[in-house]
Amino acid sequence: MSVSAPTYKNHRYPIEIVARAVWLYFRFNQSLRDVEEMLLDRGIVVSHEAIRRWCRKHGLDYARRIRPKAPTKGDVWHLDDVVVRINGQKCWLWRAVDQDGYVLDEIVQTRRNTNAAKRLLTRLLKKQGMPPKRMITDKLLLRGGQTPGHAERGTPLDKGLNNRAESSHLPLRKRERTRQGFRSVGSLQHFVSIFSAVQNLFVPSQTNRSAAQIRTHRRQAMAAWEAVSARPA
Repeated sequence: MSVSAPTYKNHRYPIEIVARAVWLYFRFNQSLRDVEEMLLDRGIVVSHEAIRRWCRKHGLDYARRIRPKAPTKGDVWHLDDVVVRINGQKCWLWRAVDQDGYVLDEIVQTRRNTNAAKRLLTRLLKKQGMPPKRMITDKLLLRGGQTPGHAERGTPLDKGLNNRAESSHLPLRKRERTRQGFRSVGSLQHFVSIFSAVQNLFVPSQTNRSAAQIRTHRRQAMAAWEAVSARPA
C-alpha cells in the first residue's frame, strides 16, 4: 500500500525545520517547550504551539511512510499490556514486540479482557501476514489457555517468561511523565503510533553492536527520516 507524501502547503518555515522539530520531539524525551528552546539556540524562532501543530499534522504521515521491518518465520512475538491513567480513569496499552525489541503493533483499549486481547492479535496477524514461530505472554491468557489463532496455526505459546515487551514500556513511561500524562485515549493512540515508529527506525536492535555499527545505523536512520519527510518532487 502506497502512502502519499506529506504536504507543506502554506507553511512559513522550510520543510527541514518542520521535520527536525517533529524528529526532536518524538526521538528524545523532550517537551514541546524544550524543542522550542533547542530550535531557538539555532536561531530559529518558533513557538511551542506551532511545534505541537506540526507534530499533530505531520507526525502520523511520517510514521506511515517509515518502511516496516519485514516479518520472518523465525520471529518471536512478546505480548504485554500496561495500565495508563487518563483523567483518573484506567485504560490499557496492549503492545507486541519481536525478538529484537521492534514494536509490531499496539492498541489502546478501555478494557482488559478476552475481546481486547483478541483485537490486538487479530490486528497483528493481519498486519504481519504470517504467524510467528512462538508467542510469549505474561498473564495474557485467554479462555481455554489460548490466544486467538494460536491453536489452529500451531504457534507455541509461552507464559510467564522474561517478556521483552515489558522493557518496551519504559520509554513510553518516561514520555508520559514529561508530558504530564495524556488527555484522551485518542491522543495516547496517536502519540504511540508515531513514537514507536520513530523508535523502531532510530533505536538499534537489542544485540551486541560495535560503536561503528551503531553510528552507521544512526546515519542510515537519519537518511530514511529525511526521505520520509521530504517534499514530493
